[in-house]
Amino acid sequence: MNNAERNTYVKRQLTAALLELLEEKELRDISVSEIAAAAGVHRVSFYRSFNEKEDILREHMNATYRRWEGARVPSGEPASEQEAIVGLFAYMVRNGAFYRLLYRRGLFHLFKEVLLSNVGPRPEFSNHAAYATAFLANGIYGWIAEWAARGMQESPEEMAALLRERL
Repeated sequence: MNNAERNTYVKRQLTAALLELLEEKELRDISVSEIAAAAGVHRVSFYRSFNEKEDILREHMNATYRRWEGARVPSGEPASEQEAIVGLFAYMVRNGAFYRLLYRRGLFHLFKEVLLSNVGPRPEFSNHAAYATAFLANGIYGWIAEWAARGMQESPEEMAALLRERL
């Protein structure tokens, strides 16, 4: 196993261990040593890969989001706004167990960071475009957060329709 494969393996083990531990405990009650032990790796392996426990969750969300985005738009052609919104809600449903766990543990705000880093404003945007993008991205986060709080009862299509009615 080369270094890249070893690093990928360690990160997968740490992620799986943390997610399992989060089922039982709050993040603040989980130590790095406990994560490493559950992952079957040395504590120093954690610090080679991550600065803090939340980084494991951020990286996991970014990876699942990138995989979803790549599968959703394999041709590289941009989706319509409607398709993108339905797709985002569908992504949340597909990863529902993970996001419900984050919500239960008071960590759902980490999703906002990931969402904004993927669909939020960019430095190269004009001021007007940046403000509009920030407004939409934060608004969509609010819809998703409330939807998660209420148990994700509506389908992605229903959520997109409700959102479209308000825009």
